[in-house]
Amino acid sequence: MNAGLIGGIIGGIIGIAGGVIGTYFSIKNTEGPKERAFMIKASLLFWFAGIVFIIVLLVLPFPYKWFLWVPYSIALPLGIRFLNKRSAQLKQEDAAER
Repeated sequence: MNAGLIGGIIGGIIGIAGGVIGTYFSIKNTEGPKERAFMIKASLLFWFAGIVFIIVLLVLPFPYKWFLWVPYSIALPLGIRFLNKRSAQLKQEDAAER
């Protein structure tokens, strides 16, 4: 095996482990049931979208795969922004109900 392949495999494993740990703590650190339910749904959606993105990136031929980064680079920050705002809103709602 060459160093590039080994580095790619190790890097992929580290990246997935980081995503799993981040997802776990994002769900664990919620403060109420509404926020937790939303975070679980959002995590599943983000994982699904990320896996689909990688699959499509691997399947598309060379010149076209670069165009896939345009919607991804727009949708990801907007999705994160929505997630943070909605999470804060649900946190306030859960606190008001207590």
